[in-house]
Amino acid sequence: MAIGERDPHSGHMTTGHEWNGIKELNTPVPKAVWLFLIVTVIFSIGYWLLMPAWPLGRTYTRGLLDNDQKEIVAKRVSAAAQGRSAWTQRIAAMSYDQIRADPALMAYVREDGHRLFGDNCAACHGMNATGNAGFPNLTDRDWLWGGTPEAIAHTIAVGVNSPASKDTRVSQMMAFGKDGILDNDAVLAVADYVKTLSEPSWAKGKAASVAKGREVFAANCAVCHGDQGRGNPQVGAPDLTDRTWLYGGDIDAIYTTIYTGRQGEMPAWEHRLDPVDRKILTVFLLDKGGKP
Repeated sequence: MAIGERDPHSGHMTTGHEWNGIKELNTPVPKAVWLFLIVTVIFSIGYWLLMPAWPLGRTYTRGLLDNDQKEIVAKRVSAAAQGRSAWTQRIAAMSYDQIRADPALMAYVREDGHRLFGDNCAACHGMNATGNAGFPNLTDRDWLWGGTPEAIAHTIAVGVNSPASKDTRVSQMMAFGKDGILDNDAVLAVADYVKTLSEPSWAKGKAASVAKGREVFAANCAVCHGDQGRGNPQVGAPDLTDRTWLYGGDIDAIYTTIYTGRQGEMPAWEHRLDPVDRKILTVFLLDKGGKP
C-alpha cells in the first residue's frame, strides 16, 4: 500500500500501514484532546504557583495562597480539643454516680466511649463488648476483680499480667497437670467436681469421681476460688458456681484449663490513655450493663 493514498470513505490520507486488510488512517488529533491538554497544563502551572508544590531541601515552595494542610489539620484538632474540654473537664471533676445521673454528659460518654472502645478494646472484646474466647464479656455482671467503677478503672489502667505496668493485676491459673502437681486421675476428678458447681446434674452417675474431686479442690483450688468455689476478687479468681466461663464451660474446656493452666494478658492503658479517657471508658462499660 502506498503512503499518501486517500481513503475513499473518510477522505483521510493513509499512513501506509495495513493489518489484515485494515488500513491505518492519518487522522489529526481530536480538538477535544488538545483542549484537555491545554487546560491540564494551565491548571498545573496555576497549582504550582498557588499551592505548596516543590520540595526545596528542608522546605518547599509554599505557594501564593500559603495553604498549609498540616497547619489546617492542627488548628482543627486544637479546636476539637477545646470543644471537647468543655465536657471532659466536668467528667474529670465529677464522681461516677454523678456522671451517670447526668443525661447530657452520658450522651457524650456513649459517643466518645464508643470511639475509645472501638480504637483500643474491640479487637479483643468485640465491638459490642460481649467478649470472645479467652476475652471476657464486659456487659454482664461478672468481674474478676470486682465491678465497682474504681476497680474497673484500675484494671483498665494497669492491665492484667502486663509487663508495661509495675502495678499490673496478676492472674495465673496453675498448670496442675502439665507441671505434675496433680496426676491425670485427679485432674479428671476435680474437673467433674468443678462442673457440678454450676451444673449439679453433672454429678449423676459420677459420685465417686465428684467426691474425689471435692477433696482435690479443697486441697489445691479453694485457696483462690474459695471453699464454695465462688471466687475471690482480691486475686482475680473467677466464680465457678455460675455459668459464665472465660475459656468455655464444657467438661473438655474445664479439663484443659486445670491441666494446662491459663495466663491471660491485658495491656495496661495508663501510658496510652489519659485519666479522663480511662474514666470515660469505665462509665461507658458500666452503661453497657457491667454493674457490680
